[in-house]
Order: sequence, then structure tokens, then C-alpha cells
Amino acid sequence: MNEPISTSAWGILRRVFHGLEEPIVQELRQVARRNTYEAGTVLCRQGEREHTFYIVVDGRVAVTQRLEDGEERLLGIRGPNEYFGEMGLLDNAPRMATCTTLVSTTVLEVTEDSFDHLVEASPAVAFALTRQLLKTLRNLDTLAIEDLQAKNEALRQAYLELQAAQVALVEKERLERELEIAADVQRKLLPASLPAYEDYRFAAYLDPARQVGGDLYDVMELDDEHLGLLIADVADKSVHAALFMAVSRTLFLVESARTRSPVAVAEAVHRGLLAVSPSADTFVTAIYGVLHRPSGLLRYVVAGHERPLRVRPGEATAPLHGEGRFLGMLPDLRLREYQALLQPGDHLVLFSDGVPDATSPQGERYGTERLTRLLDMHLDQGAGPLVESIREDLAAWIEDAAPFDDLTLLVVERVMRTKS
Repeated sequence: MNEPISTSAWGILRRVFHGLEEPIVQELRQVARRNTYEAGTVLCRQGEREHTFYIVVDGRVAVTQRLEDGEERLLGIRGPNEYFGEMGLLDNAPRMATCTTLVSTTVLEVTEDSFDHLVEASPAVAFALTRQLLKTLRNLDTLAIEDLQAKNEALRQAYLELQAAQVALVEKERLERELEIAADVQRKLLPASLPAYEDYRFAAYLDPARQVGGDLYDVMELDDEHLGLLIADVADKSVHAALFMAVSRTLFLVESARTRSPVAVAEAVHRGLLAVSPSADTFVTAIYGVLHRPSGLLRYVVAGHERPLRVRPGEATAPLHGEGRFLGMLPDLRLREYQALLQPGDHLVLFSDGVPDATSPQGERYGTERLTRLLDMHLDQGAGPLVESIREDLAAWIEDAAPFDDLTLLVVERVMRTKS
């Protein structure tokens, strides 16, 4: 039912978009339409391209999303003075959710062309939409993480039940064999040895929380003077994570051979992961850097990962600067390049979040502060002994408890020159 715009509806517009300019109000009077829909009416459907922006006058609208497994997830309820449909118009993409009226609901509708002009012409509208977009993205990030945690717990319960079920012994043995194969393949994907130079030494350690994991590290010889340093963590612990890890490492190897720009490499890997699995609820955190051996200059990007710690004699151990979003899940990623200088005698310690998140039998986190204190106590150790010291301290902290997450370390040492 199409109705004229009432005075009360204009009041709603002014409450939704604070500071709405008068010319915009008059323009909306000409283009906006007021419609009332019965309960159960689908106003926009997930996966379809639609061309309308909605503002709720009265009633309630459920925003739901159907996942790959068929489960329907409630993202929120829109009521009076709230709106929906802006994301599909902003990025010209199919609707990411379905919006259905829960009761008889009246909305103001604005077409795509009018909406585009409204965003361009009104700072008040653009500001309000930006705030709502950030709120929506944060909510989706939270829901995605909760989904990942629920799936991990479901896998853990399934594995425990499989062990206890004598009647499923044959299936259990088959599954264990497949996991062994996956773990063997994963081990072969990691570097069998790290490069060795007179001026640099490298050491690494990886202990998966389960038979297969999602962490990876590498030191790649890019040319005679440059090395690629990589540590990454797939946000899962299943066989799926191991497969995602394999894809991620392959993409880093391919892209690092094309350019010496850490930003270009990481953003290309991000696009590659989206192309391989555009609908997966999986993402990758990473530190990727290009080290110029003669000067010690490290150019690097931070993609949602724990920042490396620089250990320097005579100075307090401190993390490198940097921030950035994870790879492989949300589009429109923009990363920033950072720089650090490794001097002779310096160590750079890269690690996955399984290290600070390692939990004692009493439920205490190992934490970055404890790792920092340990490094300050072992300034004189080489890369290999330093990795061993960290590993031993983690083992003493965890005791007999099974690690919740993969434990991964990569230590870079710029060797101190000795006087002849």
C-alpha cells in the first residue's frame, strides 16, 4: 500500500539523520514513498540484487542470514527510527541478508538513484551510514568468531565421542589414518631447513594443538640481498585449517616472487584466498616482511597478527609498530607498510597467538609480558638456543595440559660482528 509522506515521517527522518539539511528534506518529499506491509512480507532477500533503501516508521523487521550448512542466523531486529538495505546499495553487491516484517510494518522507501544522490549531497546522511556500517561489520565479526568457536567445540566433542564408541572403531581408525596423512602433508609443506648466513641466523618451532593445525612460518630467499619472513595463523584447528594453510603458503610463495612490496604481496594473498573460498568463515592472520640483508632494513605488514618483539642489547624488549586487518574474509582490505632496522646483535621474535594464550593448569595466560621478561634474560643467546629457552618455559607453564592453540615461533638473529 503506497501512502503519501506524513509530517510524522519527516520527524523520523530528522531523528535518524541528525542535522538533515532542509534541501535534502524537500528532495526526499518528492522521491520517498511510504508503504505498509503485512507481517511475514519479505522486503529484501539474501543473494538477490535489489535497489531500495528502507527506513522503518513503525513495526519490526527481522534481519536474518542463511549459512552454508542451511542454518538461519538472526543478525538483528530493525524497529522505528532504524533503517536497512544500505550495504547492498553502497557496494552494489547482492543482499547479504533477508529482511522480513514480523508485524504489520510501515517503511519509507528510497530508490537506489535517490539514495546515491542523498549520500553524496548530505554529510549528515553519510556520517550516519558510516557509523551504522561500522556497527554492522563489528557485529558480523563477532558472530563469525562465535561460529568458529562453536564449530571447534563441536569437532572436539565429535572426536571424544568417536574415541569412546567401540562400535565405531573401524571408522575411528580410518579417520585417524586420514589425519596422519594430513599431518604428514602439512609437515612437508613447512620448510625442511632455514637459510644460514654468516650475518643472519634463523630458528623456528611449531607444535600443533592437534594432529593438524593452521599455523605456518617460512624464510624465503627472494634474491641475493632480500629475504621474505612469514608467520601466519589460520583461524581454525581442523583439517579445513590445514588445507587453508597450504593454500595460504602457496599464495605467499607465488606472490613474493613477483614483488618486493610486502603490502602488494599480502593484499594479493588476500584476494587469492577470497577467490579460492569466497564464502568460507575462515581468515588468516599474518606478519609478512622483506628483509634487506646488507642494511638490516625490514619492511613489513601486520595483518591482524601478534606484533613481533625486537630484542636489542642495552634496550628493553618491545614490539614492533603496526596494525592491520586479517586476510581472506572481508573484501576491500587496505594494509600499510612499516619499517624496522635490525642492528648487529638484534633478535626479532615472531610468534602466533598460541604463545601468549598458552594456559597453565590454574587457568592463567602465559602472556606477552612473561615472554618479554624471558627474552630480556637471554639477550646473549643465539637464535636456536633462544627458541629452545622459550619452548622449555612454555612447557613448564602448560605442564600436562593440552595446548588450546598451535604454538609457533620464528626467531631472526642478526649476528654481532666480532673483532678480528
